[in-house]
Amino acid sequence: MAQVPQTFLDGLAVRTWCGLALRALGRARAEIDAINVYPVADGDTGTNLYLTVESAATAVEAVFAGYETQPAGPTLADAVRAMAHGALIGARGNSGTILAQLLRGMAQVLAADGAQPRCDGPALRLALRRAADSARQAVAHPVEGTVLTVASAAADAAERADGDCGTVARAAHAGARAALAATPAQLGVLARAGVVDAGGSGLVAVLGALVEACTGETVDAEPDRVASTPNALTDPEPDPETEAGPAPDADAGDCAAEDGGPAFEVIYLLEADDTAVARLRTRLDALGDSLVVVGGDGLWNVHVHVDDAGAAVEAGVEAGRPYRIRITHFGLGDVHTGGPRPPRERAQRAVVAVVPGQGLAELYTEAGATTVLARPGEPPASGELLAAVRRAHAREVVLLPNDAELRDTAAAAAEQARTEGVRVALIPTRSAVQGIAALAVSEPGRRFDEDVVQMTSAAGATRYGEVVVAEHRSWTTAGICQAGDVLGLIDGDVAVIGADVTATAETVLDRMLQAGGELVTLVIGDEAPETVAAHLETRVRESYLAVDTVVYGGGHQGALLLIGVE
Repeated sequence: MAQVPQTFLDGLAVRTWCGLALRALGRARAEIDAINVYPVADGDTGTNLYLTVESAATAVEAVFAGYETQPAGPTLADAVRAMAHGALIGARGNSGTILAQLLRGMAQVLAADGAQPRCDGPALRLALRRAADSARQAVAHPVEGTVLTVASAAADAAERADGDCGTVARAAHAGARAALAATPAQLGVLARAGVVDAGGSGLVAVLGALVEACTGETVDAEPDRVASTPNALTDPEPDPETEAGPAPDADAGDCAAEDGGPAFEVIYLLEADDTAVARLRTRLDALGDSLVVVGGDGLWNVHVHVDDAGAAVEAGVEAGRPYRIRITHFGLGDVHTGGPRPPRERAQRAVVAVVPGQGLAELYTEAGATTVLARPGEPPASGELLAAVRRAHAREVVLLPNDAELRDTAAAAAEQARTEGVRVALIPTRSAVQGIAALAVSEPGRRFDEDVVQMTSAAGATRYGEVVVAEHRSWTTAGICQAGDVLGLIDGDVAVIGADVTATAETVLDRMLQAGGELVTLVIGDEAPETVAAHLETRVRESYLAVDTVVYGGGHQGALLLIGVE
């Protein structure tokens, strides 16, 4: 009889796991978002998990890029440390923050001093147990029926498995699926909504990817995310306390109900020592709920729901150095005055746009749009877009994502807004300059459908380019670039690799105008040379008759320069 090869986890398998997990969450994102119904219907758990894993995968890819000239490649320890660190700095929401701690717990075992270069079955069992325990410790008030329960069940099942990595991973996945199916019986809020826990559903997808990374075998279809209807004859009576009052947060820990609950979600990265973080936990626990603090070794990710967002940030300042601060307002109520604001009349129509820099945010705001700021490397989640749609307070909303990568995120926000009675049209703008073109032709007095058609047409007729600096060596459609090279992109593809910002921008502009154009829009970032705008304006005036140019300051927008040609 042929011997079955032993499966294991090494650096390459971790890279594969990240990629498979990202694809799995990409497929399941909208469905997971849809069952994230508590404590606020922001529908972003799937998106938050996707963005967290995306950050982890990016960190792992960066490690592999650094080993391109070395045949051996990164070690298991290198890969899992990068995965855990990437998840930590990119964690979004309760679910993403807890997933980051799960990955960190695994890394503590797999990258420990003296750990084997390849993870076998016993090591994976230990890593999954450490992951579940450390995640539970990171939540101020753990609640059963959440992702914590699913993680513990996965670790329990793994401990009962005897075999290699593939055997252990299969057992953990099966245990997680069984626990996920049982979550509605543990949380009344899930039973009432007829769904399973959203965060736990995402963890099952991540564990399914682990099975495939270890064995090469695709796991069975993911479990139903809609709970079966309780049977009054066979199912036990619900717990009166659980059913009568607000249930805990279905995504992690306790949280007050949507009506009268905390108004803000506050998230930030924090550089601080362990002693200061212990004090911070105590202070934040007194300020609000859904408190999750994960990390270690001087870097932490802090997540809490509070009424006083300023106090939560001040607590971080006292503990150390908070940065990447995100504050999301859950609703329109004024919690600081002790009661709701007087209802205001809904506007008929509004535009909600994602913008990459403060300068463009001001421009869009002046034009009447409600904006969501996308900081470099920090794309907004669907919950942030949904909050902006609510903030616009209109019957009809045009949504401009202004980034091809945000189309699915914007679609999830639009879908949720429609369930709340808002008529939403998503125009798939891929750049802020396309959004400017769309906004310029918008006429609120027109019929909604006609206005959307005109805005879509204007955006589609606008070619877009950008000039950026390469962060690392990589293959592009224009050849191999090195870190520090200036890249000129046209319609999302690298068209020019250069050494000088102004010269590269001129080449990009010339190529874009070869097909004609009537108006050039230049959005200048803070990091661009001061003379680049004047140089390009002169170029257009002297070489392209009857073409007008308009220049805007973009602020700190990531790209050195954005170019639009209409």
